[in-house]
Amino acid sequence: MDVSAIAIGFAIMLGLMLIGLPIAVVMAATGVVGGVLAFGWPLVDSMSPVMWGVMNEPLLTAIPLFILLGEIMLRSGMADRMYSAMSLWLRRLPGGLLHTNIGCSALFAATSGSSVATAATIGTVASPALEARGYDRARSLGSIAAGGTLGITVVMGSIYAGIATPTESAALCVVAALVLAAIGGKLSVAFFERCFVQTARTTGVVLLIVLCAFLLNLTLSLTGAAQAMTAWVTSLGIGMTALLLLLIVFYVLLGTVMDVLSMIVLTIPIAVPVVSAVGVDPVWFGIYIILMCELGMITPPVGMNLYVVQGVRTDGGPFSDVVRGAFPYVLIMLGFVLLLMAVPSLVTWLPRTMLGT
Repeated sequence: MDVSAIAIGFAIMLGLMLIGLPIAVVMAATGVVGGVLAFGWPLVDSMSPVMWGVMNEPLLTAIPLFILLGEIMLRSGMADRMYSAMSLWLRRLPGGLLHTNIGCSALFAATSGSSVATAATIGTVASPALEARGYDRARSLGSIAAGGTLGITVVMGSIYAGIATPTESAALCVVAALVLAAIGGKLSVAFFERCFVQTARTTGVVLLIVLCAFLLNLTLSLTGAAQAMTAWVTSLGIGMTALLLLLIVFYVLLGTVMDVLSMIVLTIPIAVPVVSAVGVDPVWFGIYIILMCELGMITPPVGMNLYVVQGVRTDGGPFSDVVRGAFPYVLIMLGFVLLLMAVPSLVTWLPRTMLGT
């Protein structure tokens, strides 16, 4: 497959997304149609084992468990109590509740793993307190939207320590949350119904995107798209720094029309071989790509966190307040990415120390 065909296919995908087709449908259709054009109908038969293999992966059990954990924390009132405690700890800092928004987002994100859930929960809990104390609306909303981007960057300590797998960590956290909810007298049939129904809805959306992305990636791998892109970039003689700067522009633009999960599963199969060819550390690039994808959550017009925060605000103000408040955090995140490019050991030191390399 040549680079022009890859570019045309990618442009068609973006066009279909812009006219309103669901991202999962676009990825699946592109994968199936592209595979049929390249290899004929027999390729479709080989997609069934891929679909079964993806959905039969035990590791994916962690997804509904972490989503359920976030639902339990939200509906049991734990998020409200967490916000109150954090506001007492951070009240001496300039900015007060703005720091509380970021701190609570980090704590809640560590359990839910979802940027949108974090922004929605903290936004709901924080808005009344921020309004009552007269905080500037744009700054308040911007801190909540930006705090939500911590959702995918925080991982449970038991996973890092090797004590438990992601699925086991999620299960342990769900059990602990249920115990705390029981102590608080929050458990009921209605409570479980709300938690389970919302968990099922969110899980269905996430797993559908993952499944469709694997169908697309099957076609990309069989057609040699990653190898073609790697050879093309190498032939241009672009250095590591120039390539990473170009990818910053690419991900910022992509983030205006696509959500985080879709960006990750869609671009990693092609991006990783390309950057590895110019000497980028894969672990470092993992952090880089997560930061860039999360940046898309607070960049209009799609920036999901912006719409979530606008939806939970109670004063009915304009959407421009949220955008204006989040913009400084966009610059901060871009600056942090540039810092990581200048000092890559900020990312690689801990993994290498843990592995003893």
